[in-house]
Amino acid sequence: MADAIDFSGFPKGCVKFFRDLAAHNTKAWYEGHKEEYERFVKTPAVQFVVAVGDRLRAIAPDIHAEPAINKSIFKINRDVRFSADKSPYKAYLGIWLWEGQGPRMECSGFYLHVEPPRIQLGAGIYMFSKTALDQFRRAVVDAQRGPELTRVAAALEKAGYPLGGSYYKKAPAGYDPQHANARFLLYNGLYATDESPIPQEFYSRKFIDYCVRRYNVMAPLHSWLKGIIK
Repeated sequence: MADAIDFSGFPKGCVKFFRDLAAHNTKAWYEGHKEEYERFVKTPAVQFVVAVGDRLRAIAPDIHAEPAINKSIFKINRDVRFSADKSPYKAYLGIWLWEGQGPRMECSGFYLHVEPPRIQLGAGIYMFSKTALDQFRRAVVDAQRGPELTRVAAALEKAGYPLGGSYYKKAPAGYDPQHANARFLLYNGLYATDESPIPQEFYSRKFIDYCVRRYNVMAPLHSWLKGIIK
């Protein structure tokens, strides 16, 4: 496994690869440029997962930082079976580090999305499972957990980290639509995000610090979710 010190930033070839892939999203093009994917995307992504995982253990001791495709690194192939868009590849890099014993996408965690010319960092759960949604709703209106969420959400939004996950048009049956936390009853996932143009730090080892600073701000939301999803 790559050592954390190996990560020295993503190369500029990573950005070029995804820009070119977006313009030539075919199997033939990808097969002709697969070596570039391995060199400029996969290798530094593996190193990033190891390095950022080591740092995140200070705030998420049981973090899963698994530097492999279909683990912490999302596969580049798109599932086109039920999509009108038949482009075979994702023109972006997705990295996911999660904490919990359930399936990786049902746990709360920390996300990196690189889609030139922008990146997005995130923390939380993109979409709740049915069981997690029930647990979330109960926590939203709980006398202790509810106010905790209110404080966490207010701090994140004040810091410029908007919350995502709002989906439903009205509160679910059995819940008071006038509750102080009623807005969260409309969510089917809950996550904080930070989106920006690709920063200069992306190309150096300073990118770990860049990400961890933002993940630290989002960590209270992760901790809240980890505490209610069983």
